[in-house]
Amino acid sequence: MPSATAGREVPLHRLAHARAGDKGDRLNLALFAYEPQHYQALVAQVTEERVLALFAHRGASRVRRYLMPGLCGMNLVIDDVLQGGVNGALNLDGHGKTLSFLLLGMSVVTE
Repeated sequence: MPSATAGREVPLHRLAHARAGDKGDRLNLALFAYEPQHYQALVAQVTEERVLALFAHRGASRVRRYLMPGLCGMNLVIDDVLQGGVNGALNLDGHGKTLSFLLLGMSVVTE
Protein backbone atom coordinates (compact mmCIF):
# COMPACT_ATOMS: atom_id res chain seq x y z
CA MET A 1 0.00 0.00 0.00
CA PRO A 2 1.39 3.43 -0.92
CA SER A 3 2.04 5.71 2.03
CA ALA A 4 -0.07 8.80 2.58
CA THR A 5 1.35 12.07 3.90
CA ALA A 6 -0.52 13.67 6.81
CA GLY A 7 -2.78 16.61 5.92
CA ARG A 8 -2.90 15.72 2.24
CA GLU A 9 -6.05 15.09 0.22
CA VAL A 10 -6.00 11.61 -1.29
CA PRO A 11 -8.53 9.20 -2.79
CA LEU A 12 -9.99 6.87 -0.17
CA HIS A 13 -8.43 3.83 -1.85
CA ARG A 14 -5.02 5.05 -0.64
CA LEU A 15 -6.14 4.49 2.97
CA ALA A 16 -8.68 1.67 2.77
CA HIS A 17 -10.12 -1.22 0.82
CA ALA A 18 -13.74 -2.31 0.46
CA ARG A 19 -15.87 -5.40 0.11
CA ALA A 20 -19.35 -5.23 -1.34
CA GLY A 21 -22.58 -7.17 -1.34
CA ASP A 22 -26.04 -6.48 -2.65
CA LYS A 23 -29.49 -7.82 -1.96
CA GLY A 24 -32.53 -6.46 -3.72
CA ASP A 25 -32.14 -2.69 -3.86
CA ARG A 26 -29.78 -2.47 -0.87
CA LEU A 27 -26.00 -2.19 -1.10
CA ASN A 28 -23.70 -3.26 1.71
CA LEU A 29 -20.15 -1.83 1.63
CA ALA A 30 -17.57 -2.82 4.22
CA LEU A 31 -14.63 -0.42 4.39
CA PHE A 32 -11.37 -1.30 6.18
CA ALA A 33 -8.35 0.92 6.85
CA TYR A 34 -5.06 -0.51 5.63
CA GLU A 35 -3.33 0.95 8.68
CA PRO A 36 -4.91 1.43 12.14
CA GLN A 37 -3.63 5.02 12.35
CA HIS A 38 -5.95 6.01 9.48
CA TYR A 39 -9.12 4.62 11.05
CA GLN A 40 -10.11 7.82 12.90
CA ALA A 41 -9.75 9.85 9.70
CA LEU A 42 -12.14 7.43 8.00
CA VAL A 43 -14.62 7.67 10.87
CA ALA A 44 -14.49 11.48 10.74
CA GLN A 45 -14.79 11.79 6.96
CA VAL A 46 -16.69 8.78 5.59
CA THR A 47 -19.98 9.86 7.14
CA GLU A 48 -23.52 8.81 6.34
CA GLU A 49 -24.15 12.26 4.87
CA ARG A 50 -21.12 12.22 2.55
CA VAL A 51 -21.84 8.70 1.34
CA LEU A 52 -25.49 9.56 0.68
CA ALA A 53 -24.40 12.59 -1.34
CA LEU A 54 -21.93 10.45 -3.28
CA PHE A 55 -24.65 7.99 -4.29
CA ALA A 56 -27.50 10.51 -4.69
CA HIS A 57 -27.30 10.40 -8.49
CA ARG A 58 -28.32 6.72 -8.29
CA GLY A 59 -31.40 7.45 -6.15
CA ALA A 60 -29.95 6.41 -2.78
CA SER A 61 -32.43 7.29 -0.05
CA ARG A 62 -30.62 6.38 3.17
CA VAL A 63 -27.20 5.38 4.48
CA ARG A 64 -26.60 3.67 7.81
CA ARG A 65 -23.07 3.34 9.10
CA TYR A 66 -21.98 0.70 11.60
CA LEU A 67 -18.51 1.16 13.06
CA MET A 68 -16.23 -1.84 13.65
CA PRO A 69 -13.34 -0.32 15.64
CA GLY A 70 -11.80 -3.68 16.51
CA LEU A 71 -11.32 -4.29 12.78
CA CYS A 72 -10.52 -0.66 11.88
CA GLY A 73 -13.54 -0.74 9.63
CA MET A 74 -17.12 0.24 9.06
CA ASN A 75 -20.13 -1.20 7.32
CA LEU A 76 -22.24 1.10 5.14
CA VAL A 77 -25.76 0.02 4.23
CA ILE A 78 -27.17 2.08 1.36
CA ASP A 79 -30.88 1.85 0.48
CA ASP A 80 -32.43 2.28 -2.98
CA VAL A 81 -29.07 2.60 -4.75
CA LEU A 82 -29.26 -0.41 -7.08
CA GLN A 83 -32.02 1.02 -9.28
CA GLY A 84 -34.37 -1.86 -8.67
CA GLY A 85 -31.79 -4.50 -7.80
CA VAL A 86 -29.34 -6.56 -9.79
CA ASN A 87 -32.04 -8.55 -11.58
CA GLY A 88 -34.42 -5.65 -12.09
CA ALA A 89 -32.10 -2.80 -13.15
CA LEU A 90 -31.74 -1.92 -16.81
CA ASN A 91 -28.14 -0.76 -16.39
CA LEU A 92 -25.15 -3.02 -16.99
CA ASP A 93 -23.23 -4.22 -13.92
CA GLY A 94 -24.47 -1.47 -11.61
CA HIS A 95 -24.28 -3.48 -8.44
CA GLY A 96 -22.08 -3.79 -5.36
CA LYS A 97 -18.65 -4.63 -6.70
CA THR A 98 -18.78 -1.85 -9.25
CA LEU A 99 -20.15 0.70 -6.78
CA SER A 100 -17.46 0.01 -4.19
CA PHE A 101 -15.03 1.73 -6.58
CA LEU A 102 -17.19 4.86 -6.49
CA LEU A 103 -16.79 4.94 -2.71
CA LEU A 104 -13.05 4.31 -2.92
CA GLY A 105 -12.69 7.32 -5.23
CA MET A 106 -14.03 9.69 -2.53
CA SER A 107 -11.46 12.27 -1.41
CA VAL A 108 -10.30 12.24 2.20
CA VAL A 109 -7.64 14.18 4.09
CA THR A 110 -4.99 12.15 5.85
CA GLU A 111 -4.21 12.73 9.53
